[in-house]
Amino acid sequence: MIETGLKDKVVIVTGAAAGIGLATAERFVTEGCKVAAWDVNEAPESAGVFQKVNVADADEVDAAVAEVVDRWGSIYVVVNNAGIVRDSQLVKYKNGEVVSQMTDEAWDAVIGVNLRGVFNCTRAVAPHLIAGGGGAVLNASSVACLNGNFGQTNYVATKAGVIGMTKTWARELGKFGIRVNAVAPGFIKTEILGAMPDKILDAMVGHTPMGRIGDTVDIAEAYLWLASDAANFVTGTTLSVDGGLVIGT
Repeated sequence: MIETGLKDKVVIVTGAAAGIGLATAERFVTEGCKVAAWDVNEAPESAGVFQKVNVADADEVDAAVAEVVDRWGSIYVVVNNAGIVRDSQLVKYKNGEVVSQMTDEAWDAVIGVNLRGVFNCTRAVAPHLIAGGGGAVLNASSVACLNGNFGQTNYVATKAGVIGMTKTWARELGKFGIRVNAVAPGFIKTEILGAMPDKILDAMVGHTPMGRIGDTVDIAEAYLWLASDAANFVTGTTLSVDGGLVIGT
């Protein structure tokens, strides 16, 4: 077994109640980490110590970070996984007239969780990483921001913004021994994907050179590796975990 250097390290995983976040929290738990599982919905015990946190609310984030430090004394990794979708075309035009538009509410909701949430959590955690002599910030991007995605102006904007913040923070925090990286998942088996028609899923597989939909564990393993000693000279990068989707489209 490869030694990751993560045993007993304190890890925060946001959006840990389901999907990629749950798989990631559980993977860090099995590695022997002390995991704080954040979500607005309750996470199972397998994900670690649950804290109800809305990452879009800076005050809630600050309070939750203080609780983690009070409980365990330090923080080594934050996985900024929490994310939502509110899909809509920018402008839907039919029969010579506008029939719908992306609303301010849909825009603001996704920006709040997917972008401001990453900012809030990293800003709150960074001083503790610095005080502890280093650590890792891991951010959830998406292959959608590399090629665009129909009906997802808000989502794609946030995931592209995450890549920009990742590169900036890698520059700013590297001198403190903090590595900042992003993961860009492709099509992954989650509840959202499970609700899609079979013909859509088949089309996704057809565009993926590996010939399958990804599993949440595939992303969890990527996060674990980026947090580990094995990646101690990797920072400022975005790792696509997509079965070759980007080159397959």
